[in-house]
Amino acid sequence: MRKTMLGLLAPACLAALTGAGGCSRKAPPADTTVAESPAPLIDRELFFGDPEVSGAQLSPDGRWLSFLKPHNGARNIWVKGADEPFAAARPVTADTRPVPGYFWSRDGRYVLYVQDRDGDENFHVWAVDPAGQPQGEAAVPLARDLTPVAGVRAQILAVPRRQPDVLMVGLNARDPRFHDIYRVDIATGQRTLVRENTEEVGSWILDNDGQLRLAWKEKPGGGGDLFRVGLQGLEPIASATFEEDITPLQFHADGRQCYVSTNVGADVDLARLMLLDVETGTWTFVEQDPENEVDFGGAVFHPVTDEMIATSYTGDRDRVYPKTPQAQQLWDALRKALPEGELAVTSMTDDLSRLLVAVHSDVDPGSVYLYDATPGTATLVYKARPDLPSEHLAHMSPVTYTARDGMRIHGYLTLPRGASGKNLPVVMYIHGGPWARDHWGYEPYAQFLANRGYAVLQVNYRASTGYGKTYLNAGNREWGTGAMQHDVTDAAQWLIDQGIADPKRIGIFGGSYGGYATLAGVTWTPDLYACGIPYVGPSNLVTLIESFPEYWKPFLEGSFYRRVGNPAIEAERQDLIDRSPLHHCDAIKVPLLVVHGANDPRVKQHESDQIVVALRQKQKPVEYLVAADEGHGFRAPGNRLALAVAMEKFLAKHLGGRVQETVSEPTAAALAAITVDVSQVSLDNAPAGDGAAGASH
Repeated sequence: MRKTMLGLLAPACLAALTGAGGCSRKAPPADTTVAESPAPLIDRELFFGDPEVSGAQLSPDGRWLSFLKPHNGARNIWVKGADEPFAAARPVTADTRPVPGYFWSRDGRYVLYVQDRDGDENFHVWAVDPAGQPQGEAAVPLARDLTPVAGVRAQILAVPRRQPDVLMVGLNARDPRFHDIYRVDIATGQRTLVRENTEEVGSWILDNDGQLRLAWKEKPGGGGDLFRVGLQGLEPIASATFEEDITPLQFHADGRQCYVSTNVGADVDLARLMLLDVETGTWTFVEQDPENEVDFGGAVFHPVTDEMIATSYTGDRDRVYPKTPQAQQLWDALRKALPEGELAVTSMTDDLSRLLVAVHSDVDPGSVYLYDATPGTATLVYKARPDLPSEHLAHMSPVTYTARDGMRIHGYLTLPRGASGKNLPVVMYIHGGPWARDHWGYEPYAQFLANRGYAVLQVNYRASTGYGKTYLNAGNREWGTGAMQHDVTDAAQWLIDQGIADPKRIGIFGGSYGGYATLAGVTWTPDLYACGIPYVGPSNLVTLIESFPEYWKPFLEGSFYRRVGNPAIEAERQDLIDRSPLHHCDAIKVPLLVVHGANDPRVKQHESDQIVVALRQKQKPVEYLVAADEGHGFRAPGNRLALAVAMEKFLAKHLGGRVQETVSEPTAAALAAITVDVSQVSLDNAPAGDGAAGASH
């Protein structure tokens, strides 16, 4: 069963060396005329500053339009009447930390949002009345914490339509490993215990009315069971090995069946959409990828009737398949009314009379339109980054290549606009997860780096999701010295063989698992790279796994223990040590810029402290950035901009790309605040892990 915890970075990517195989590179869009001169240098703030407006949503009744916009120095929630101008909008939150996400209550009375403390990921759920009177110096309505328990991570389980004043949440207050279920009255904040999780269930699934129907538990040794929640307790109805997946999506309108994405079965590779009868355990096939290329992607359901109205799949690009005549008519109307590009319906009213639709591409982070179904017209609401000059951005092309063992690997290549495409400095940009994937579309780091003159290759190495379970499981136990890293190495070698890369100017950068892959690359292929930027990356697999949050532990048997290794088993512990760059950093030859968030709960700061101290002691070049108010990836725009300044200067020094010399005073101050004197990093308060110490500084 897919779990968000399986991706280490949730805030946060060839021809074989023997000459066998080849490369397939899809043609870029037809308007990608190569310029005679390089694109002008684009201000980094246009890439990494907070967008003026983002994340718009319609209230269920269509009365309100909400969105995210900076207020008092941080991204906050604003509201306006759906037909009012933006000048009439007002803030309804005044958080000092950017709001990561929000949604409307079923009846449209409240805006509900989540917030943690400086990146610790102990999210609480807050409610605010958008029609409330502004209060205090912040001049916003009172926001109420619906889960005010210190040190607890709230999970939103359901927003029942027939109980619009109720929120179903999970809280791990009693046992930090497991979430008990509570019913929360949104208006009063009163919490009522619904079920104490004494069965050690990892995930609960509620139906469309908010009733508890299914539960998922990991099995000893990996894999798991799906249970019916009945009067007699938990009754098993389906099972998966650790190499398989069962992901309930939403209950059918009949209330008896549940839509499930699954690849269970020896003869099944690509995940498909099935219906599971919860009473009998009977499976009914619904559909799989019509092009037989990728896993089932997602489904869209009618907000009132629960009828499935569309499905989607993501190969090189997104593909959408309407499922009803009305949905097909609506999709055709959207295509007719909106500009060219990928369409994403981001919000809709209950009656589908109005929809918010984002149109985006590789050179457009998104233009949002309000579509009115009756006249069939679309009105531009806002552009995500209106000052970003799309005409100077670089196009992203899907690529496939053959790795050294013959497996075809997928990825995306972005070449600097106006460049010859030959003998370029390169940044290998490796995604986190590792059980995730890169997609086609606007990617700020890829565009920023391409604008600075680098070719950027994002690799969906084996173990990436979406390409079937064979592709995913080919990465099991292949971290660091195995095939997952070979896929990245082979991709870089292909760039050299094609003449795209200057072999002396290849850098590697990535976050979380991508940070680990960066360290692994400069450790085990030290002659391939000229520099590396590991961002919130683990350096020691033993201390990484032993320091995971308590609420991850119920899922480790079927994820890290089976796919990476279990440090409690001596032979596997030694294998983890052998795959840990920290223990082999003598081999590192090139400069590193190490980046971390002090409150990261997934990859603790000591993972970076350890490698920084080890490199310093061996007199190897290393720089270090630590943001005191961040976690697993930087959210605050000041920190993002400071990181961008450090990155482009570091890469320009070692790879020879372009750099923006001007730095604003606030950004310079932010960079000074997160820059660590490497000589002052110490190893105190040692965590577990074979003598590798933790650190404070």
